[in-house]
Amino acid sequence: MTANPQSRPSTEEMPADLPIDVHKLEAQRRTKRDEVAQLGMLPYGQRTDDLLPLAEAHTHYDQAADKTFQEHKDPARDTRPRVKIAGRVTLHRDNGKLIWMNLRDNTRESFQIAVSKKDCDELGFSLAKLTDMGDILIAEGPLMKTRTGEVTCWASTLRPASKCLIPPPEKHAGLQDIELRYRQRYVDMWANPETTAVLELRSRVISAIRAFLAERGFLEVETPMLQTQAGGAAARPFITHMNALSIDLYMRIAPELFLKRLLVGGLPRVFEVNRNFRNEGLDKQHNPEFTMLELYQAFGNYETIMALTEDIVRHAARTASPAGAAILPFRDGRIDYEQPFDRITYADLFKQHLGFAITERDRVRKEAETRGLKVRTEAGVELDHWFLVNELFETFAEPKLHPYRPTWIMDYPASLSPLTRPKTSDPSLAERADLFIGGMEIGPHYTELNNPDIQSEKFREQLAGVDDEESTFRTFDEDFINALKVGMPPAGGMGLGIDRLIMLLANQPTIRDVIAFPMMKPLG
Repeated sequence: MTANPQSRPSTEEMPADLPIDVHKLEAQRRTKRDEVAQLGMLPYGQRTDDLLPLAEAHTHYDQAADKTFQEHKDPARDTRPRVKIAGRVTLHRDNGKLIWMNLRDNTRESFQIAVSKKDCDELGFSLAKLTDMGDILIAEGPLMKTRTGEVTCWASTLRPASKCLIPPPEKHAGLQDIELRYRQRYVDMWANPETTAVLELRSRVISAIRAFLAERGFLEVETPMLQTQAGGAAARPFITHMNALSIDLYMRIAPELFLKRLLVGGLPRVFEVNRNFRNEGLDKQHNPEFTMLELYQAFGNYETIMALTEDIVRHAARTASPAGAAILPFRDGRIDYEQPFDRITYADLFKQHLGFAITERDRVRKEAETRGLKVRTEAGVELDHWFLVNELFETFAEPKLHPYRPTWIMDYPASLSPLTRPKTSDPSLAERADLFIGGMEIGPHYTELNNPDIQSEKFREQLAGVDDEESTFRTFDEDFINALKVGMPPAGGMGLGIDRLIMLLANQPTIRDVIAFPMMKPLG
């Protein structure tokens, strides 16, 4: 005869010695856990098949079968559907011989179960008496409806799945401490169901974007995250060391140069959804590791990619919308993604809010000085004209964009976009457009340089005169230049910040709210 594992509690799961200085409430829960084990049940459960999600379990209720049973109370004529469900206890009300509990699972549904001394097996009723808020239970029994109209599982069996040793947040207040929510996301998720909803929405949106691009002939690829050179953007990288080769490596700051190599190799449309790493600041819009969609299309340009991005964002918004229409709330307003996005040139936006042209050198310097911007280095060297232009632009023009109208800023000065192809009609401007939504930059779009000589010259210009620290995140990639010499077709490319896009679609105020485990400074 095979021994029943349910009757033999595991000593590994229940250490005999309590940790030192156990909190009183935790000690009480540990005592209850031990009592559950003494009943012959496993406090941390075991494999259980055929569980129904709580949202689905509701739909199995049969009113006619319930009515027939209530009229006759004959177990032989009980045709009520039976369900087997599991969830975390969010309400526990002991009325003596009848115990009411609410369970919650990842569907964020709250499902009521009733544990009666008369109808539940002896082990199950004893377990219900020892249950605490936060425990995970498995219940099985027929569905009925209470006098208040709530579909309820009238449990015939109840078994433990996991004991919660730490008291959950207070029922009405929930887990409100923002710092604690990010550090203990596992508690935040069941104390605040909307957190789980955001993470599920994130997954749906990313899957929808992948499918959208695949349908349009884009091939998803993977490029190295550990690189011998941190290229594709000007940002400070994280540095690590590879013992096997005794070399330093860099966590990638962008996949750009590797994706372009694939264009050289003959793949016409490529994309990657993956992590980038930048050793810089943290704020409401920045996390040191973040998710980007980066893609390139051969024989396109920045306008090709702008049109594609509008379709991607619109499709993502429809995926996120309960109504299916791409009109979603954000902060105090609503963003209509169905409408064509606004377009304005860099020069026009600058003049609109500064009152003069970007080419007026004396006026730019005077205005920067008047508005309190630095116009000289600490050594007294005058800062470059285009640097001052961009400082004025980012401080006094860019923030004036309408927060609820997705807007393209186009045709940046070529001096500010050294790795972008200049416009044929006006080489002083670059074929670059940045998308802004909700007061955030969502992603830059470019017509890519594919002339190896110009690209080589631009690399050298970027490196000219930089100090030792800055040279660690500005690189000259010889192999990429060699790839361009082999020949890369003209192309359009872009990088779209997935985290910021989810912030918009889920109406979340900070990037930490859309990342499961955001970077946090260690306690102490």
